[in-house]
Amino acid sequence: MRILGVDYGDSRIGLSVCDEMEILASPLTTMKSLSMKKNIDSVCEIAKRENAQLIVVGLPLNMDGSEGERAGKSRAFGRVLERVSGIKVEYFDERLTSVEAEEIMQTVGVKKDKRKNIVDRIAAQLILQSYIDANKNKK
Repeated sequence: MRILGVDYGDSRIGLSVCDEMEILASPLTTMKSLSMKKNIDSVCEIAKRENAQLIVVGLPLNMDGSEGERAGKSRAFGRVLERVSGIKVEYFDERLTSVEAEEIMQTVGVKKDKRKNIVDRIAAQLILQSYIDANKNKK
């Protein structure tokens, strides 16, 4: 099935999608975060366009595994997204994905001033790929 990955942030929202075989996640786009309604409407539109049957929202846990304010915002976004889209939403630990995305871009030579527009979709890709890999053994 097609799965949409979401890296939800106050400034930007990164999106990724996987192939129907659930093998490989690919970065999709980065959106500017506006209002909750506009964000939800935009993500719903993209989920429908991509024929997503599941949405995975990154859950920014604290390093000790506990949930803080950011995780609460992501869960609130996911609850509304699920209700409005009619697509099931699951959450997956996103600790350090933005750091990993920055390191990847630095390694491949993406200039620092270009990274801001790319980092969130790469983080969304890492979240979704980790989710896919973690769930391979459960099927």
